[in-house]
Amino acid sequence: MRTDGSRSRKLSAHYAERWRAANPGGTVVYRDLAADPVPHLDLTSFTANVLAPEDRTAAQRDARALTDELVGEVLAANTIVLGSGLYNFGPPSTVKTWFDHLVVPGVTLGPDGGMLGDKRLVLTLANGGGYGPGAPKEGWDHRTPWLAHAFEQLGLTDVEVYTAELTLARESPAMAPFDLGDAEDASFAAAIAAIDERFATVGAGRS
Repeated sequence: MRTDGSRSRKLSAHYAERWRAANPGGTVVYRDLAADPVPHLDLTSFTANVLAPEDRTAAQRDARALTDELVGEVLAANTIVLGSGLYNFGPPSTVKTWFDHLVVPGVTLGPDGGMLGDKRLVLTLANGGGYGPGAPKEGWDHRTPWLAHAFEQLGLTDVEVYTAELTLARESPAMAPFDLGDAEDASFAAAIAAIDERFATVGAGRS
C-alpha cells in the first residue's frame, strides 16, 4: 500500500543489494505487487490450471498465460524475497492473490507434495505495532505463520525472516502517547543488522 517510507520495501531492497554484492553474476527480477497488482484468482483462472491446453477457452488461455508468467519467475529463482506489511493482522490481499497464482498442479504442486524445495524464501516484513513476546497483541501477527505454512505446501521450507516492528509509532495517534519512536528505529536497525550478519556469515555460496 505505502511506497514512500515503507520499511518492508527498504528491508527487501537492502537484502537484494547485499545479494547482488555476494552474487555479482546473478540476476534480480523485481515485481511490485502494490503498484501492479495481479487479478484475484477466479473461476476462469482456477479452471485454466486443471484443464488440458486444448480444452481451455480464450479467457482461460489468457489467465493461464499470466499464471505461467508469475510461476516462471519463481521457478527461475534460487531465492525469493518477499516484502510485506501487516494488514489487519494478516497478509495484504495483493500478496495472497499472488500466492494463489503460484499453486499450480503439476508445476509447483505434485502428487508427492510441493516442488519448490530447492529454493530459499526470504520474508522482509514490517509491522505497524508490536507483536512480539510480551506485547499486548502478541500472537496477532497471522501473516508470518500463514506465509510459512502456505509456501511449505509448495515444498519451500528454507525460510529467513527479518521483521521491523512499531513502524507506525510516529504516525498513529493511538501510539503517539507511548513515545516509541526510538524503539521503532531500533527494531528497523536490528533487522538491517541481521541481514548484514547473514551475508557476513554465509557469504556468497547458495545465497
